[in-house]
Amino acid sequence: MNSKIGSSLKSILFGGACLMAITQSAFAIETSAREAYLIDYTTKTVLINKDAEVSMPPASMSKIMTAYMVFERLKDGRLSLDDKLPVSEKAWRKGGSKMFVEVGKEVSIHDLLRGIIVQSGNDACIVVAEGLGGSEENFALEMTAKARELGMENSTFANATGWPDPGQRMTAKDLAILADRIITDFPEFYDVYSEKSFTWSGITQGNRNPLLYKNLGADGLKTGHTEEAGYGLTASAKQGDRRIIMVLNGMGSAKERAEESARLVSWAFREFDNFELFKAGETVDTADVWLGTEKTIDLVPEEDLLLTLPRNAKNKMTATVNYVGPIQTPIEKGERLGTLTIEAPDIDTVEIPLVAANSVEREGGFSRIVSALNYLIFGKS
Repeated sequence: MNSKIGSSLKSILFGGACLMAITQSAFAIETSAREAYLIDYTTKTVLINKDAEVSMPPASMSKIMTAYMVFERLKDGRLSLDDKLPVSEKAWRKGGSKMFVEVGKEVSIHDLLRGIIVQSGNDACIVVAEGLGGSEENFALEMTAKARELGMENSTFANATGWPDPGQRMTAKDLAILADRIITDFPEFYDVYSEKSFTWSGITQGNRNPLLYKNLGADGLKTGHTEEAGYGLTASAKQGDRRIIMVLNGMGSAKERAEESARLVSWAFREFDNFELFKAGETVDTADVWLGTEKTIDLVPEEDLLLTLPRNAKNKMTATVNYVGPIQTPIEKGERLGTLTIEAPDIDTVEIPLVAANSVEREGGFSRIVSALNYLIFGKS
């Protein structure tokens, strides 16, 4: 049995819950980035996917994992922001972007985090790696193990900085997973990513994230650049109740990175929105019951249902409930009984399980006979 309920959906499309993703590979927009991945943070709906699972050099975007390792230790109490780590000659001599730490000195975790996140300091990364892992090599092994634990199956680390190395590889999708976990797991530390400058040793350096200087709601995360990688950015932005996460890599210049990232963030917020369909346990449809102590059963979703959709798709959405009825007893609460199918232009069809809102026992012998006769004669159970 199926029933169209598209008209009833229109009155309850708006709200603020979670959790249903459209696994669309990409919508109709091109990007000059070599690799690109853009998702809605709440629903995990993929809005852009361009070679997002291709192994690539992440450059300084690797430092997001370095920071994750520090945040984790801070959260579980193994480390405090006031703890200090010594600066080795290796850290002091490291080239590329620098915090300008001095050999033989000690630097607090509070300052090292800003050196890593705001200033993209390779020297700060090595101080952390050696202080927490014993050596940068050991710390890189810990980073790779943590990546697997977080579901980043295509990420391996040879160093803590993103310095060019054949063993330093990530994917755009893995970087998005990591950004998601930073935001979710460490909200108390995440605001460091929105700091626009940091001064150390009398030297003030600005945050390299170009989106922080535009009125787009951006509040993180990290740029990257090497000759092999090109120009990259892992970013997040929030407007109203919506947050997006975006990873771009392989662009030809800092100017292109700034312009393309701003264009795609604006597109994601302008063209899409999140629409609530049903809350967990809310009745989607009612089905007849065969030979039960109750004559009907409510079909409900187990979770709040929120879809990320093109704004122009909501009025063209249709929803169909499918189930085999009348439903045989006994019925257990939470038992899957049917499916809610959502269709709209330009999205893949979404199928959502519907379950029994409550349990229904089977009728006694005489009652079953009466109910069966009623169904045969009148079509009612």
